[in-house]
Amino acid sequence: MPIKIYLSPPHLGSNEERYVLQAFETNWIAPLGPNVNLFEDKIGDFYNNKLHCAVLSSGTAAIHLALKLLGVTHGDDVLCQSFTFAASANPITYLGANPIFIDSEEETWNISPELLEDAIEDGIKKGKKAKAIVAVDLYGMPFKVEEITAISQKYNIPLIEDSAEALGSHFKNTKCGSFGEIGILSFNGNKIITTSGGGALLAKDKNLVQKAIHLATQARDQAPHYQHSEIGHNYRMSNVLAGIGAGQMEVLEKRVHARRRNFEFYKDALKSISSISFVDEPEGYFSNRWLTCLLTDSFETREKIRTNLLNKGIESRPLWKPMHMQPVFSKNQKYVNGVSEDLFNRGLCLPSGSSLEEEQLVNIVNLIKKTI
Repeated sequence: MPIKIYLSPPHLGSNEERYVLQAFETNWIAPLGPNVNLFEDKIGDFYNNKLHCAVLSSGTAAIHLALKLLGVTHGDDVLCQSFTFAASANPITYLGANPIFIDSEEETWNISPELLEDAIEDGIKKGKKAKAIVAVDLYGMPFKVEEITAISQKYNIPLIEDSAEALGSHFKNTKCGSFGEIGILSFNGNKIITTSGGGALLAKDKNLVQKAIHLATQARDQAPHYQHSEIGHNYRMSNVLAGIGAGQMEVLEKRVHARRRNFEFYKDALKSISSISFVDEPEGYFSNRWLTCLLTDSFETREKIRTNLLNKGIESRPLWKPMHMQPVFSKNQKYVNGVSEDLFNRGLCLPSGSSLEEEQLVNIVNLIKKTI
């Protein structure tokens, strides 16, 4: 049976089409143009013009450039949250560096401050201090901001904040994407706003962002001919896709509101079931609830719910399989406590699109109740 309710489908309006049509009408069908500038300005405005922005072809590209900007190179160690999507870790390997995976804490499901500091201390004892930290705001929930940034500053190891899933989230009224030396956003088709495919690199340091743009446009030197003094990448966002992004930024608050509405609906409707729980926001935390995630009492319960939903044409998905459990990273060093493996085994992402109707939510909840 074809899937009829998707996990997190794109949700477009009319504004996006207007900007895209302008690109066609003016023949700006290129990886540069007015929409690129407009999209970057709108993101800058969202961050109260405290961050500079480069919009790129993907969030993965943004992480790759962030690592290069921080001087990560072959043989370096990078400390990376294990409980995440592979795009948080893969760019480390593009540079020939070594991802060292750090397990999660139970309150936000993000990188454990204790294990992170253990890994740093071990590296220092071996004479090899890590070159960078990649911390993720998983499913829209900010990581332990105060603890992780304090560790980053204590050991003078730069922090990359992977906020691919957390646009619109904040900690103590400071928006996610602004806590590290470099912040990362994603506009993939399943994200809270989309450009079909795309991402952004954010930084307080304007020079870092200008360098990122230089690297993202094949590192072309200032010359009337094509001249290159270093290796660059074809990572800039197209003017057409940036038009979609400019329109999506205008409805971001509505999309966050809808995602949080979904979460509250699920949580309230399933609160009487003792074998199901949800991750709460600690004091001072605000999650965009990009995906609503529940925890069951066992792998078997999780799979019963998932397969029964699927059989009714409803897409759900297990939580991320931790990087330290992935075959491709099986030989990498890791600092684990069992938290992310347990979350993976018992956790499920429910349909969370901002266009979900109440009738659909009711049907999903009723099917879960019937399964339990």
